[in-house]
Amino acid sequence: MKWQGRRQSDNVEDRRGMSGGGKVIAGGGAIAVVFFLVKVFFPEAAPFVDTIQQSQATQQTEQVEQRELTPEEIELGEFASTVLADTEDAWTQIFAENNLGQYEKPKMVLFSGSVQTACGGASSASGPFYCPGDHKVYMDLTFFEELRTRFGAKGGDFAIAYVIAHEVGHHVQTLLGTSGKVRQLQQGKSKADANKLSVCLELQADFYAGLWAHYNQKYLETGDIEEALSAAHAVGDDAIQSKMQGHVVPDSFTHGTSEQRMKWFMKGYETGDIRYHDTFSEEL
Repeated sequence: MKWQGRRQSDNVEDRRGMSGGGKVIAGGGAIAVVFFLVKVFFPEAAPFVDTIQQSQATQQTEQVEQRELTPEEIELGEFASTVLADTEDAWTQIFAENNLGQYEKPKMVLFSGSVQTACGGASSASGPFYCPGDHKVYMDLTFFEELRTRFGAKGGDFAIAYVIAHEVGHHVQTLLGTSGKVRQLQQGKSKADANKLSVCLELQADFYAGLWAHYNQKYLETGDIEEALSAAHAVGDDAIQSKMQGHVVPDSFTHGTSEQRMKWFMKGYETGDIRYHDTFSEEL
């Protein structure tokens, strides 16, 4: 992806030079991590968790140590900031073109180790996630090396861009009210049926990531789309379950299969039209 020398977002808070010594919140004020089955079955795994439910956070004092960022960390932060700027431009245009009102830009927090959010406390093991309580995307950028080494994605800068765009997709769902409607629909349903709704929500975020890539075509380079598809394939429920437990349990899927995730990313990329975003009618 062509990114050097371009606009970076002003909505980035870089906390990577700060590491807290305290523990992640536990008990009644703990976050409820949802929508990623592998995190439930394998707490030690670190696939990205896309959304976390709001809960009442318990504040906790931590000792904070500061350090200088390496040149590589600085460059990676600049890249992430450029991608966020691109999502701001694309979604501002998409909202205007489709009479969706004014786009509210999210903030992105870069962190290492653990982080406090309006949704509670989280650690790097959670992977990247979006908190609807403060409209912020949280990223520990060391996750992307694990995405490549543990989960088999090709890697590359556009894999990072895909994940950022996916998380921003959850912000769009919050702004449009989709996430809230899904939460309501899940109430009283069986776990399997609630999971199906989660899958549709996640696939729609993949569609939105592809839609962003369509609006960003002038900056794409050869192999970028393949990098995104490789990452989408790596985090499919079937791919991760097969890798981690040797078999798949479709009723427990919360994000969709590798095929579904790649399909919806490409649908967004190829159509470039938000009107094709209805994963619920197609997948349920």
